[in-house]
Amino acid sequence: MNKFLKSALCAAFAIMSVQSGLACTNVLVTKGASKDGSVLVTYAADSHQLYGELYFTPAGFFKPGIMLNVTEWDTGRFLGQIPQIGRTYQTVGNMNEHQVIITETTYGGRPELYDPDGIMDYGSLIYITLQRARTAREAIQIIADLANEYGYASSGESFSIADKDEVWIMELIGKGSKLDKKGRNVRKGIVWVAARVPDGYICAHANQARITNINFDDPENWLYSEDVVDFAREMGYFEGTDEEFSFCDAYAPLNFGALRGCEARVWSAFNILCDGVIGDRPADEYLDFAMGYNADNRLPLFVKPSEKVSLKDVADVMRDHFEGSPMDMTVDAGAGGHHTPYRWRPMEFEYDGKTYVNERAIATQQTGFWIVCQSRSWLPDEIGGVIWFGTDDAATSCLTPVYTTVNEIPGCIKVGNGSMLEYSPTSLFWVTNRIANFAYMLYDRIEPEVREVIDARENAAIEEQPEIDAAALKILGETPTEESIAATRDFLTTYSIAQAQSLFDTWKELDIYLLVKYMDGNVKKENGHGTFLNNGYSDRIPASPDQPGYSDKWKEVVAKDAGEVLEVK
Repeated sequence: MNKFLKSALCAAFAIMSVQSGLACTNVLVTKGASKDGSVLVTYAADSHQLYGELYFTPAGFFKPGIMLNVTEWDTGRFLGQIPQIGRTYQTVGNMNEHQVIITETTYGGRPELYDPDGIMDYGSLIYITLQRARTAREAIQIIADLANEYGYASSGESFSIADKDEVWIMELIGKGSKLDKKGRNVRKGIVWVAARVPDGYICAHANQARITNINFDDPENWLYSEDVVDFAREMGYFEGTDEEFSFCDAYAPLNFGALRGCEARVWSAFNILCDGVIGDRPADEYLDFAMGYNADNRLPLFVKPSEKVSLKDVADVMRDHFEGSPMDMTVDAGAGGHHTPYRWRPMEFEYDGKTYVNERAIATQQTGFWIVCQSRSWLPDEIGGVIWFGTDDAATSCLTPVYTTVNEIPGCIKVGNGSMLEYSPTSLFWVTNRIANFAYMLYDRIEPEVREVIDARENAAIEEQPEIDAAALKILGETPTEESIAATRDFLTTYSIAQAQSLFDTWKELDIYLLVKYMDGNVKKENGHGTFLNNGYSDRIPASPDQPGYSDKWKEVVAKDAGEVLEVK
C-alpha cells in the first residue's frame, strides 16, 4: 500500500473513530454477584448503520487448506483471508455452544496506532474467536494471537470476555505501521491487557479504556502482552516504572468527551446496581468525574453491588437515561412537551459562541440490537447458554430468550429479514422501530404503556426458564447420547422460535393499538386495554378524546419565548 493511501486511510479512520466512538455499553456480572449464579454480560450494539438481527454460525469441520474470508463487521469491506481451523463451534450472536461470551465497546485511543494493512478487525476477532474458544482464557489468547499474526484493522477496543465460571475485561490497541526496508510492518499486532473481574463483583465499560495499573505479580488474574509497557515508552506515551504504568492513560488518555459521553454511563450503571454507593463512597462524590470536570476522581474498575443482581436488573440498567441525576434529559427544555429523554445527533452543538453536549445515556435511539448473555455453570452446555436478544432502543424494546444450541434462528430476527435500507413487515427490528419512533414524539404517554408490556413479557419468560431447563434436562438424560442431544436441541429451538414469534406478534398488535389510541396528539378513552369507547351512537366514532397538552417546562419556555404574541388578552 502506498504512503499516500495509508495516510488517507489513517485520517479517515481517525474521523470515523470520533463519530462512532460513543457507541456501545457493557455491564459484566460475575456468578458470585448474580442472584441465581449466572454469569451475565450485557451489550448494546449502538450504531446509526447497524441492523438488528441475530447472527448464527453452525459448528463445522474443515479440511486442511481451506481459507476463511475476513470482512470488516462495521462496513462489510473485504480485508483478506486466514486459514480456517479443522473444527469450529456453533455461535449464536455473541455466544457460542460452550457458553463463552464476547462483547465490546470501542474506545478509539491514539489514532496513529491504526494499522491500515491489518486483516483482523474487532468484529471479526469476536466472531472468529467464538468459533474457536472453549473458555474465556482461551478466547483472550486467541484474540491476541489472531491480531498479532494477521494485523489489527481497528482502533482501541474493550472486550467483555466470559464463560460459565470467569469474567474478564480485555483492552487492546494496535501498534500502527512501521515498515522495514522490505516494506514489512515490524509493528504488526497489538498491545493488550486483561483483568479478571473478582467473583462477587461487577464491572462496566462504555467506549473508554478503563484499566489503569496492572498487577504484574498476579498472573492468575492479570494477563497482558509482554511489551505493553515497553511499547508505550518507545512511542513516548509513558515514562516511569512498570508499577506506575496505566494502560488507559498511555493508550487512551481521558478528555471531557471520554468522561461525559462514556464514563458517565459506567457511573450510572454502578449508581443503579450499587444503590447510590460506589465502593465505600456515595455515588454523587464521583459526579464531577462522570460529568467531565475532574479526571483525577476516577471510578473504580470493579465494584460490589448493593445486593445480588438479577437478569432483569441488568436488562433494566440498559434502559437508563440518567433519570434522577443532574444529566437527566427528561427535565430540561430539550425534552420538549413530553419529557423525551433523547437528543438527536451530533453529540455536541454550538450556540452563541459556546459548545454544549447532547447527553449520551445507556439507552439510545441508534441501537441496532442489544443483549443480555447468560452462562450457567450448573447446567450442561446443551442447555446452559442463553442469549436474551432485543432489537433497537432498549428502553422501548423487549428481550426474548434464544438458547445457544438452537438449530436455527427465529425468522423475525434472522439475518437477511430486512436491512437498514429495506423495510420488512416480518422483522422484529422494524416493528420495534415503529413503536420507538412514535414513543419519541409522545414519550410520557407511550413509554409507560410499552414498559408495562415489556416487564410483563420479560418477567414471565424469566419465571418460566426453570421449567424449560428442567424439561430440556429430562430430554437430555443423565448420560447424553447423540439422539438425546439432538432431541434437546430440537426442543430448545422450538421454544426459542415460539418465544420470538410471540414477541413479534405482540409488538405488531401494540404498534396498531398505540397508533389508534394516540393519533394526532389525542388520547382515546378506553373500555379496557385494546378497546375504545365510542360516542354512544356509532361503534365507528370514538368518544370525545382527552387532550392533555404539554409539560409545564414546555409551557414555561414557549410563554417566555413568544408570550407577547400568544397571550390571551
